[in-house]
Amino acid sequence: MTGYVDLHCHYVPGVDDGVRNVEESLGVLTGLAGLGWTTVVATPHIRTAMFENRAAPLREHFAAFEAAVAGRPGLPTLGLSAEHYCDDVFWDLFLRGEVLPYPGGHAALVEFHYEAWPRHIERRFFDMQMRGVRPVIAHPERYAGLAKSTDPLRPMLDGGALALLDLMSLVGRYGDRARRVAERMLDEGYYDAACTDTHRPEDVGHVARALLRLDALVGVDEARALLASNPAEILAGTYDP
Repeated sequence: MTGYVDLHCHYVPGVDDGVRNVEESLGVLTGLAGLGWTTVVATPHIRTAMFENRAAPLREHFAAFEAAVAGRPGLPTLGLSAEHYCDDVFWDLFLRGEVLPYPGGHAALVEFHYEAWPRHIERRFFDMQMRGVRPVIAHPERYAGLAKSTDPLRPMLDGGALALLDLMSLVGRYGDRARRVAERMLDEGYYDAACTDTHRPEDVGHVARALLRLDALVGVDEARALLASNPAEILAGTYDP
């Protein structure tokens, strides 16, 4: 299949824990294109005290990368957003218009600390949506608070936030707990889209195996919705669960 839309990938060289150079970036992008992705959005980390990125410099890095690979055959359509760590710095940046939502501006990728939810998160997400930006929660299956039940996530999803599956969780890339939670949440129907979260060219092999696992768990039609139509609609601002 083809037409997949990746909402979470770390292919901008040298800005976070993703690829280190253009050659690795091309390895990721050509590998994903070969698996069916026609659009891949870069989501470098914005996380205080770990990845001190900001929107303007990231746009410059992305533009330089686009120029470096211009005219290369076989690449997917490229876009830029960010993976925003939910802390007070992020909220301040958001209110000042200094974050990087997805292309089109209708949604933004957010992540949490793995062991604790941010305070007042439902209120923050409400404020985001009142400003026209829908929160997309990165890899919820990897958060300790969901190990036994999806209940802690439900108020956020009921309030309009979206859940983004990291495909590599399905093949144990992040351990058995994340795999079990991902399978449970798929069975419960809580995921709105699926992404690759690739950081290195060698991740592409894990993604390929995860695609087969996704088909086995939810069927080809539902897998295509998670990989293609749903993420495309999230970018367009038309997605309605």
